[in-house]
Amino acid sequence: MKQAFHKSQEHLFALAGNPNCGKTTLFNAITGARQHVGNYPGITVEKKEGFYSLDGRQIRLVDLPGTYSLTAYSLEELVARDFLVHERPEVVINIVDASNLDRNLYLTVQLMELGVPVVVALNMMDVAEGRGLRIHAEELSKRLGVPVVPTVARRGEGKENLLRVAVEMAQSERHWEPLHVSYGPDVDPVLKDMEKIIGEHGFLTDLYPARWTALKYLEEDEQVKAKGRQANATVSEHLEALAAKLTEHLQKTLDSYPEAIIADHRYGFIAALLKDGVVEQRLKGNRMHLSDQIDRVLTNRFFGPIVMVAVLYAVYEFTFTYSELPVQWFEAAFAALGRWAEQAIPEGPLRSLLVSGIIDGVGGVMGFVPLIFFMFLAIAFLEDTGYLARAAYMLDRVFRVFGLHGSSFMAFIISGGIAGGCAVPGVLATRTLRTSRERLATLLTAPFMNCGAKVPVLAMLIAAFFTENRAQMLFLLTLLAWVFALVLAKIIRLTILRGPSSPFLLELPPYRIPTFKGLMIHTWERIFQYIRKAGTVIVAISVLLWALMTYPGLSASEKAAFDVERQAVLETLSEHHKDLLTSEQKTDLPPQVQEAREQLRAIDKREAATALQSSLAGRMGTALEKITRWCGFDWRTNVALVGGFAAKEVIISTLGTAYSLGELDTEENTSLSERLRQDPHWNPLVAFAAMVFIMLYSPCFVTVTCIVKESGSWKWGVFSMVFNTTVAFIVATAVYQAGRLLGLGS
Repeated sequence: MKQAFHKSQEHLFALAGNPNCGKTTLFNAITGARQHVGNYPGITVEKKEGFYSLDGRQIRLVDLPGTYSLTAYSLEELVARDFLVHERPEVVINIVDASNLDRNLYLTVQLMELGVPVVVALNMMDVAEGRGLRIHAEELSKRLGVPVVPTVARRGEGKENLLRVAVEMAQSERHWEPLHVSYGPDVDPVLKDMEKIIGEHGFLTDLYPARWTALKYLEEDEQVKAKGRQANATVSEHLEALAAKLTEHLQKTLDSYPEAIIADHRYGFIAALLKDGVVEQRLKGNRMHLSDQIDRVLTNRFFGPIVMVAVLYAVYEFTFTYSELPVQWFEAAFAALGRWAEQAIPEGPLRSLLVSGIIDGVGGVMGFVPLIFFMFLAIAFLEDTGYLARAAYMLDRVFRVFGLHGSSFMAFIISGGIAGGCAVPGVLATRTLRTSRERLATLLTAPFMNCGAKVPVLAMLIAAFFTENRAQMLFLLTLLAWVFALVLAKIIRLTILRGPSSPFLLELPPYRIPTFKGLMIHTWERIFQYIRKAGTVIVAISVLLWALMTYPGLSASEKAAFDVERQAVLETLSEHHKDLLTSEQKTDLPPQVQEAREQLRAIDKREAATALQSSLAGRMGTALEKITRWCGFDWRTNVALVGGFAAKEVIISTLGTAYSLGELDTEENTSLSERLRQDPHWNPLVAFAAMVFIMLYSPCFVTVTCIVKESGSWKWGVFSMVFNTTVAFIVATAVYQAGRLLGLGS
């Protein structure tokens, strides 16, 4: 089967490799900002594509999901294999960890058995050298029969040479040539018989080499078997019968299964490859690697948790310390934009829409971009250094107590376990969990974490009422999120999802020093998603909520009543004083004029507040007060929380719009935090109850949709909304009522 060029002067290459082999680091080093992140069609697995120009040739590079094999045990493995088979890249660049060659070459062997043209990137050579390993790349290349190029992805070393070698292979139009590995006297004869049957009937040969298809039948690969039944049920049944016969024979003679024998022989093939002259151990004795030395402290039963809490607290101190000034700049910029719009646009619905609906609404969300940037930067640093994997390892013992799994930790972290993640990829991360019970329990409780959408809302309330203890308060809220998630997971596992926990296996990657470029790319990917959401979803919802908070407006009789009040104030003034009243002069005014100005301003405020409360949104919020008064929430807060069902950032934009519409004093442009602080209804107790409610109540609509998709049933999406909101209401009510009993409501 020949390779075909996809476009003139353009090559399609795929990057494949194990998790933690430096694959994505190499992808970022090659493509930089020239990359696109999306999803594979019809599924939610992330797809990364990037571009690179080399000697006038355009290279399209696809970063496949990290996988240990090409047997479809997980969706990531399935996606990687289907891309190779259906898209047929001209070259697969297989990144292997030079410090763990025997394990990483397992995927290499499978790629070669599939027949794809492979170039091996021998990555992390610096780590291998640090462990006293010297790898002879030329000898390894000779034995494998494919090019082997040493690289250090985090420093960008070897990337151009790697691409040149890949381009040379693509230009040679190399055929797909499957590698044949011997699997011993029991398996090889059966493989030969199956291969003959497959070849005679052209069974799936348009997709896979005959021997590879036979191997998949022996490995009980459900996807290949399903395709086989659709293509030719008779041949598929024959192959399944041969596989079952071999399985029975191996169980009787070796107490084993075909997939285990196949894996053993692959590792044996790899061991033979690496013998005598490929890997040289230069340091003798039981020298402990640096990563192992660090792990003796960071994963210690006593010191590990202390360090983890300290790291978490340091993230918040870093975030708030360095984001404070940029946040003020952003707030000032949007305030100036609002003042300009008020002066440039005549009074009316259009000005109200732009100032109150868009600038004040979206500006409140965008104002926290610096804070989110520093939060994501800190999390990217922890991910890239390899520390988060250690945290998962340590917390497995804790998670088991609550009926979860160590892999649940990553879903929690991605959802915002350190604050600043997103529940959507967090829910998707539950795919790594093997049992449906643990998976459901995790995806139902992961949304309790403080995602990147909640952080700005919490930060705004903290800035208003807990100025002196901002990092400590967010740290406390993070701990509370973990406590509630774990306790509620335990309740779920003891009631509706009973069953034992499955064993936890995790590879701990070596510690690495992140590159500045890599950190910036990882941070920008997340920031861009936040900004795009603010510029699309938040704008649309802000405009909708502005309309709901503006119309139907006051009736003619209500407007007339306020006009009568104004006229009564004006009648107390002389004509000269009336002229002073409308002038721009602010100081040295007669007492009568100053008093009249204050009275008229108070009337304007009451009219705006009445109009807002009479709007459709105001009526809905007021109706909900019968319930939410137990939590201390007024009708404005209710409207914002209802908007938060769509997206949590909307809470800020809705409050910004509500207080902008209700505050007509254009002489003072204050931030939303300041407006809340000045509102007599709000106080630290109400703010804390609101933060707890926001932290716990229903996931956003996108997350609920994702829960439905991942669980396969709408009932779990509805359960998540109802269960989470009920828990949030009970806890927020308990906080508010207990606070009032203790005299904290002032």
